[in-house]
Amino acid sequence: MTVADERRSDAAGVDGGAPVAIICGGGSLPFAVVEAALRRGRKVVLFALRGSADAQRVAGHPHHWVRLGQLGRFVRLARAAGCRDVVMIGSLVRPRLVQLWPDYGAILLMPRLVGLFKGGDDRLLSGVAAIMAERGFKLIGAHELAPEIAMPFGALGRGEPNARDRADIERGLALLRATGPFDVGQAVVVADGRVLAIEAAGGTDAMLAHLSELRDRGRIRSRAGVGVLIKAPKPGQDRRIDLPSIGPQTVEGVARAGLAGIAIVAGSAVVAEPDRLAQAADGARVFVVGIGGDEPAE
Repeated sequence: MTVADERRSDAAGVDGGAPVAIICGGGSLPFAVVEAALRRGRKVVLFALRGSADAQRVAGHPHHWVRLGQLGRFVRLARAAGCRDVVMIGSLVRPRLVQLWPDYGAILLMPRLVGLFKGGDDRLLSGVAAIMAERGFKLIGAHELAPEIAMPFGALGRGEPNARDRADIERGLALLRATGPFDVGQAVVVADGRVLAIEAAGGTDAMLAHLSELRDRGRIRSRAGVGVLIKAPKPGQDRRIDLPSIGPQTVEGVARAGLAGIAIVAGSAVVAEPDRLAQAADGARVFVVGIGGDEPAE
């Protein structure tokens, strides 16, 4: 039995009759959600973001291509398709305001959008969710529609963190709790008690690539196999959007950076291709573990 099979359960709290609109960014996660919805007999309509979504995989499903800022087009097409639930999933490079393609529906909201762009990602995405709700759509989390993509407690694969790794995990979680109110990244790397990196605008993959470069240049002295990538949602974060995620590519980045493994908050994070990820982790001899502790202790 696969990891996904063990964790598959009925999705709750979503409208089972109407098709769901999936605003589709990059990566494999959107299609894991699509496949999960289809297995449950749920129709989907993809709203694929130009420049981000995988065109070849999008083509196999009912879809419309949209540009960032085409709010009026989305609302019109989603209503015509009978969509009421909306999922936002997939990687996306945050655009500058001048890179939007606003249609008339977005132009009417431009003063509000300008204000949203003045904050961090959580502020921006929560604002977009509110705009969707005002237009009659219910934004749901990808993990609500596809529970099997939620990170479980415990290890994926054979590896387990040791006592030193667990101390690094606790330190990383404490740091993420402290930085959360500033709406910065959702990831940090800690090695033997030393903070090596904090995720910023470049994202997790870029952070790991930079660590690999630093190690090659001799700027990181800890031996290979020491250090943990810790990922957790920001305290108070809207769990319907922008949850921390990992996939096989994350494992590859961790291995190249010479780290011991990955710890990510179970139930509040999503996993692309969990079975392939577990195989990659075992092959690279790194651990991947779902942990608790995404909220500050009382």
